[in-house]
Amino acid sequence: MGSVLIVMPKSDDAYHIARSLSERGQMLDTEVCQTGADVLRISHDRDYGVVICTRQLKDMSYMELSGYLPEYFGMIVLTRDPELDTYTDNIIKLMMPFKTSELLSTIDMITSVFVRRIRKKGNIPIKRSKSQNQVVEDAKRLLMERNAMSEPEAFRYIQKTSMDTGRTMVESAQMILMIG
Repeated sequence: MGSVLIVMPKSDDAYHIARSLSERGQMLDTEVCQTGADVLRISHDRDYGVVICTRQLKDMSYMELSGYLPEYFGMIVLTRDPELDTYTDNIIKLMMPFKTSELLSTIDMITSVFVRRIRKKGNIPIKRSKSQNQVVEDAKRLLMERNAMSEPEAFRYIQKTSMDTGRTMVESAQMILMIG
Protein backbone atom coordinates (compact mmCIF):
# COMPACT_ATOMS: atom_id res chain seq x y z
CA MET A 1 0.00 0.00 0.00
CA GLY A 2 1.14 3.55 -0.57
CA SER A 3 2.11 6.20 1.90
CA VAL A 4 -0.40 7.91 4.14
CA LEU A 5 0.62 11.41 5.21
CA ILE A 6 -1.45 12.99 7.96
CA VAL A 7 -1.32 16.73 8.56
CA MET A 8 -3.59 18.68 10.89
CA PRO A 9 -3.38 22.09 12.56
CA LYS A 10 -3.27 20.23 15.90
CA SER A 11 -0.64 17.51 15.77
CA ASP A 12 -2.45 15.58 18.55
CA ASP A 13 -5.34 15.02 16.14
CA ALA A 14 -2.96 13.71 13.48
CA TYR A 15 -1.29 11.32 15.94
CA HIS A 16 -4.71 10.09 17.08
CA ILE A 17 -5.65 9.22 13.49
CA ALA A 18 -2.27 7.52 12.93
CA ARG A 19 -2.76 5.43 16.10
CA SER A 20 -6.29 4.49 15.02
CA LEU A 21 -5.00 3.27 11.66
CA SER A 22 -2.19 1.23 13.23
CA GLU A 23 -4.53 -0.28 15.85
CA ARG A 24 -6.66 -1.69 13.04
CA GLY A 25 -3.67 -3.83 12.04
CA GLN A 26 -3.20 -2.15 8.69
CA MET A 27 0.32 -2.17 7.30
CA LEU A 28 0.27 1.41 6.15
CA ASP A 29 3.37 3.50 5.67
CA THR A 30 1.98 6.33 7.81
CA GLU A 31 3.70 9.59 8.71
CA VAL A 32 2.46 12.55 10.70
CA CYS A 33 3.50 15.92 9.29
CA GLN A 34 3.41 19.32 10.95
CA THR A 35 2.85 21.50 7.87
CA GLY A 36 1.85 21.33 4.24
CA ALA A 37 5.48 22.00 3.34
CA ASP A 38 6.46 18.81 5.21
CA VAL A 39 3.85 16.88 3.21
CA LEU A 40 5.26 18.19 -0.07
CA ARG A 41 8.84 17.36 0.89
CA ILE A 42 7.94 13.78 1.88
CA SER A 43 5.44 13.11 -0.92
CA HIS A 44 7.98 13.88 -3.63
CA ASP A 45 10.11 10.99 -2.32
CA ARG A 46 7.22 8.50 -2.51
CA ASP A 47 5.63 6.69 -5.44
CA TYR A 48 1.98 7.18 -4.51
CA GLY A 49 -0.23 7.79 -1.53
CA VAL A 50 -2.88 9.77 0.29
CA VAL A 51 -2.78 12.96 2.32
CA ILE A 52 -5.28 13.20 5.16
CA CYS A 53 -5.90 16.78 6.26
CA THR A 54 -8.43 19.42 7.28
CA ARG A 55 -9.46 22.47 5.29
CA GLN A 56 -6.83 24.75 6.78
CA LEU A 57 -3.29 23.75 7.73
CA LYS A 58 -0.72 25.82 9.63
CA ASP A 59 0.88 27.14 6.44
CA MET A 60 -1.65 26.70 3.61
CA SER A 61 -5.15 25.58 2.68
CA TYR A 62 -5.98 22.10 1.43
CA MET A 63 -6.54 23.51 -2.09
CA GLU A 64 -3.06 25.06 -2.17
CA LEU A 65 -1.55 21.80 -0.97
CA SER A 66 -3.43 19.74 -3.56
CA GLY A 67 -2.08 21.92 -6.34
CA TYR A 68 1.50 21.02 -5.41
CA LEU A 69 1.08 17.30 -4.73
CA PRO A 70 2.73 14.78 -7.06
CA GLU A 71 0.62 13.11 -9.75
CA TYR A 72 -0.01 9.90 -7.79
CA PHE A 73 -1.17 11.47 -4.53
CA GLY A 74 -4.77 11.94 -3.52
CA MET A 75 -6.26 13.83 -0.63
CA ILE A 76 -8.90 13.13 1.98
CA VAL A 77 -10.25 16.31 3.54
CA LEU A 78 -11.84 15.79 6.95
CA THR A 79 -14.62 18.31 7.45
CA ARG A 80 -17.92 19.03 9.18
CA ASP A 81 -19.01 21.31 6.34
CA PRO A 82 -21.47 19.52 4.03
CA GLU A 83 -21.14 22.40 1.54
CA LEU A 84 -17.38 21.95 1.06
CA ASP A 85 -16.68 21.64 -2.64
CA THR A 86 -13.50 19.77 -3.51
CA TYR A 87 -13.24 20.83 -7.19
CA THR A 88 -10.95 17.97 -8.33
CA ASP A 89 -10.97 14.20 -8.78
CA ASN A 90 -8.00 13.69 -6.46
CA ILE A 91 -9.73 15.20 -3.41
CA ILE A 92 -12.36 13.31 -1.45
CA LYS A 93 -14.36 14.84 1.38
CA LEU A 94 -14.94 12.68 4.48
CA MET A 95 -17.52 14.03 6.89
CA MET A 96 -16.65 14.14 10.60
CA PRO A 97 -17.29 12.29 12.79
CA PHE A 98 -16.26 9.20 10.87
CA LYS A 99 -15.42 5.59 11.63
CA THR A 100 -11.90 4.29 11.18
CA SER A 101 -13.29 1.68 8.78
CA GLU A 102 -14.68 4.48 6.57
CA LEU A 103 -11.28 6.17 6.52
CA LEU A 104 -9.51 2.88 5.69
CA SER A 105 -11.88 2.07 2.83
CA THR A 106 -11.41 5.58 1.42
CA ILE A 107 -7.63 5.18 1.61
CA ASP A 108 -7.86 1.79 -0.14
CA MET A 109 -10.09 3.24 -2.84
CA ILE A 110 -7.71 6.11 -3.62
CA THR A 111 -4.52 4.04 -3.56
CA SER A 112 -6.00 1.28 -5.74
CA VAL A 113 -6.73 3.87 -8.43
CA PHE A 114 -3.11 5.04 -8.36
CA VAL A 115 -1.73 1.48 -8.39
CA ARG A 116 -3.80 0.74 -11.52
CA ARG A 117 -2.59 3.94 -13.22
CA ILE A 118 1.03 3.16 -12.37
CA ARG A 119 0.70 -0.40 -13.66
CA LYS A 120 -0.88 0.80 -16.89
CA LYS A 121 2.06 3.08 -17.55
CA GLY A 122 4.32 0.13 -16.82
CA ASN A 123 7.45 2.19 -16.55
CA ILE A 124 7.20 3.30 -12.94
CA PRO A 125 8.32 0.70 -10.41
CA ILE A 126 6.47 0.70 -7.12
CA LYS A 127 8.88 0.94 -4.18
CA ARG A 128 7.93 -0.63 -0.89
CA SER A 129 8.72 0.75 2.53
CA LYS A 130 10.75 -1.25 5.06
CA SER A 131 7.58 -2.29 6.89
CA GLN A 132 5.98 -3.42 3.63
CA ASN A 133 9.10 -5.39 2.67
CA GLN A 134 9.00 -6.99 6.11
CA VAL A 135 5.40 -8.15 5.53
CA VAL A 136 6.43 -9.83 2.26
CA GLU A 137 9.47 -11.41 3.96
CA ASP A 138 7.31 -12.70 6.85
CA ALA A 139 4.82 -14.23 4.41
CA LYS A 140 7.66 -15.89 2.45
CA ARG A 141 9.10 -17.27 5.67
CA LEU A 142 5.67 -18.64 6.69
CA LEU A 143 5.18 -20.31 3.31
CA MET A 144 8.69 -21.77 3.46
CA GLU A 145 8.12 -23.22 6.95
CA ARG A 146 4.57 -24.51 6.54
CA ASN A 147 4.62 -25.60 2.89
CA ALA A 148 8.26 -26.63 2.53
CA MET A 149 8.80 -24.11 -0.27
CA SER A 150 12.11 -22.62 -1.31
CA GLU A 151 12.46 -18.85 -1.11
CA PRO A 152 11.97 -18.36 -4.89
CA GLU A 153 8.90 -20.61 -4.80
CA ALA A 154 7.40 -18.65 -1.90
CA PHE A 155 8.08 -15.36 -3.68
CA ARG A 156 6.51 -16.66 -6.90
CA TYR A 157 3.48 -17.88 -4.95
CA ILE A 158 2.93 -14.42 -3.41
CA GLN A 159 3.52 -12.80 -6.80
CA LYS A 160 1.06 -15.12 -8.57
CA THR A 161 -1.56 -14.65 -5.84
CA SER A 162 -1.12 -10.91 -6.25
CA MET A 163 -1.59 -11.07 -10.00
CA ASP A 164 -4.56 -13.47 -9.80
CA THR A 165 -6.42 -11.34 -7.25
CA GLY A 166 -5.48 -7.91 -8.63
CA ARG A 167 -3.90 -6.94 -5.31
CA THR A 168 -0.44 -5.67 -4.52
CA MET A 169 2.19 -8.10 -3.28
CA VAL A 170 1.99 -6.52 0.17
CA GLU A 171 -1.77 -7.01 0.33
CA SER A 172 -1.39 -10.63 -0.79
CA ALA A 173 1.32 -11.19 1.82
CA GLN A 174 -0.94 -9.70 4.50
CA MET A 175 -3.70 -12.14 3.50
CA ILE A 176 -1.27 -15.07 3.73
CA LEU A 177 -0.19 -13.95 7.19
CA MET A 178 -3.78 -13.55 8.38
CA ILE A 179 -4.72 -17.03 7.15
CA GLY A 180 -1.52 -18.66 8.37
